[in-house]
Amino acid sequence: MLPIDPAHAHCQALEQAVAAFRQTHAPQISAWGEELAEVLRDGGRLLAAGNGGSAAQAQHLTAELVGRYQGERPAYSAIALHADTSAVTAIGNDYGFAELYARQVAAHGRRGDVLMLLSTSGRSENLLTAALAGRRAGLRVWALTGPGPNPLAAAADDALCVTAATTATVQEVHLVAVHLLCEAFDAAGALAADLLAATTPLPAADGEVRVPAAEHNGPPELSPER
Repeated sequence: MLPIDPAHAHCQALEQAVAAFRQTHAPQISAWGEELAEVLRDGGRLLAAGNGGSAAQAQHLTAELVGRYQGERPAYSAIALHADTSAVTAIGNDYGFAELYARQVAAHGRRGDVLMLLSTSGRSENLLTAALAGRRAGLRVWALTGPGPNPLAAAADDALCVTAATTATVQEVHLVAVHLLCEAFDAAGALAADLLAATTPLPAADGEVRVPAAEHNGPPELSPER
């Protein structure tokens, strides 16, 4: 038996990092989810990028949005920029690795879209150039990184920096963050759908439109004179 059980030490570090994340960043990730729901519901798009394990996290996030997280809901536009292998290899070959994501941001991003950049170090050059390209194009740039301060957090409009001692633990907390983002996204979407249903006029059998009772703001109906 090893003097220190690696599995126990790993789980203990993860528990501490998740507890710190919950205490410090839970409101921030919820706010991101609510804002993202508004952007995508209005026809905007999420672009996401990372390297290595962070690329996998980016693709995990976009899959949850295009498909679904838990409950049934409409599909939304979300693209993981590393997943188009032909574009990635062409850009890397012709322009260099540093431009890998920036050129795709320039191609796919529109003013008002969201660009999510994931990095355990916060120092990847291709993500820094992507952040600058996104801000130039009018995208909202979010960074999900390891310990701050770091260059990517500084280059983004908003950043969530995970405090942990190892890359593995940072990546695991990033997965928690992705799921919490999806939780907030779905909750905001469900609330918007409920509000819309409550304020949408209802068709009646006679073809007239009936305003829901809670929204009827006209003068009170008078009883007929007897």
